[in-house]
Amino acid sequence: MTQTLSQAPAKELADVSFHSPDQGLTIEAAAVLIERLQQNVKRAVVVEAETLKLILTAILGRGHLLLEDVPGIGKTLVAKALARSISASFNRVQCTPDLLPSDITGASIYNQKEQRFVFVPGPLFAQFVLVDEINRATPRTQSSLLESMAERQVTVDGQQHQLEEPFFLIATQNPVETAGTFPLPEAQLDRFLLSLSLGYPVFEDEILILEREEHGDPLQQLEPVLSPHDVLALQSLVQTVGVVRPLKEYIVKILTATRHHPEALLGVSPRGGVALQRAAQAMALLNHRDFVTPDDIKVVAGAVLSHRIMPHEQAAGVSQTIIESALTSVPIPLS
Repeated sequence: MTQTLSQAPAKELADVSFHSPDQGLTIEAAAVLIERLQQNVKRAVVVEAETLKLILTAILGRGHLLLEDVPGIGKTLVAKALARSISASFNRVQCTPDLLPSDITGASIYNQKEQRFVFVPGPLFAQFVLVDEINRATPRTQSSLLESMAERQVTVDGQQHQLEEPFFLIATQNPVETAGTFPLPEAQLDRFLLSLSLGYPVFEDEILILEREEHGDPLQQLEPVLSPHDVLALQSLVQTVGVVRPLKEYIVKILTATRHHPEALLGVSPRGGVALQRAAQAMALLNHRDFVTPDDIKVVAGAVLSHRIMPHEQAAGVSQTIIESALTSVPIPLS
């Protein structure tokens, strides 16, 4: 089951694009784009500022996001609001046990008129893809997402098909209802840059949700404020954010601490370290800086590392405890 939001007209794209794709983006210009995106998303979604920053960290870091929450929290709304705000195409996939890989990636169909096989793209061919209740899909279907998440391409019948950039995948799963589900393997979890929980809103925020929904859908009034080219420029700028040698050592020491923790069966892999550095770079840009600080690393560490740790005891909060212990035990570099 898929749902599509069409891209904005060319005139609207011209109005919201702030630079030529061939031009670089300054930190000051990036700050303007980021602020407009944050404010626009908040018009439709009630979400804490720090949580929204982490979601944007996944996008700017060219990663993907796993949201673990009960139904009705607003996961789909977040994905749609982000897609509308940047004039991006959006598809939603509802996972069920009978969903096949070809239902997501697409398939080669024989065209009787042309007498040849023609590739028909699946819902994965969109710039923003929401894979709802990913753990209800079988392992075979889950694994069909690995190539697209890592390489931004899909291979069907030996033919490679490139996905349109920026490509961002948000997957959701219900951590409470596990009957009839298939736990995500470590290789799949490792493809997500961040894992988050939106949580229930506070009292005043929940009243605000009721007020916004009283006379219509706030999402329908949302206009684009960025173009896909703007997002690509922000992603390129993230890669220029500096990380000095002491901070690289700080990251490696955190990873090592998770591997040696008594409650950890498996600690964070080197790829997790690369993810932590990239997320910290994105967070630095969100804080209007071209260099990473220890605080950037600490702010994103929980969301980046929690799903990359395999504890001895599969209980809620164990991974976060291991991360907090690592952050506490590793000295913060002074320079």
